[in-house]
Amino acid sequence: MPFTETGFPGLIIYEPTVFGDHRGYFFESYNANTFLAAGIEYNFVQDNQARSSYGVLRGLHYQLEPYAQTKLIRVLEGAIVDAVVDLREGSPTYGKSYTITLTAENKKQLLVPKGFAHGYAVISETAEVMYKCDNFYHKGSEGGIIFNDPALDIDWGIDLQHALVSEKDLVLPKLAEVTHNFVF
Repeated sequence: MPFTETGFPGLIIYEPTVFGDHRGYFFESYNANTFLAAGIEYNFVQDNQARSSYGVLRGLHYQLEPYAQTKLIRVLEGAIVDAVVDLREGSPTYGKSYTITLTAENKKQLLVPKGFAHGYAVISETAEVMYKCDNFYHKGSEGGIIFNDPALDIDWGIDLQHALVSEKDLVLPKLAEVTHNFVF
């Protein structure tokens, strides 16, 4: 199966089958039937794409219910350290973080269910990231956690003193201070 459990309920790594030859490669980056066969069913309604340079750190972001989003994240160019934090009250991994390196070369994708904060840091010269969402963006339900919260101890793969972070992300609260409405 192309799916690997992470130890966090519902947080899954997807590794599509890649067919390569002397011309290059081909793979299905997403096929609903492949996910359905594994018991994974989402109706993705929005695709987002971002290009960033080395040292850019985005996150950690989430949207409150009823606007929360499940995301399927992949890298089209370059490499990132992708990080999530489980915010689902009652989850065995509540308040814990998980990281994975996603690259254009390894073609791994991370399926992040609703109830997680998400972010990433660019560890290559540039990176182009694309992710599918099962709900539309809703500005009024935005939330987030500060990327350098010592309680999370996330290794972003870059020197955080030189990270390129938006003004909005620099003033996010620590995990212990966030407001959310996620239940496992």
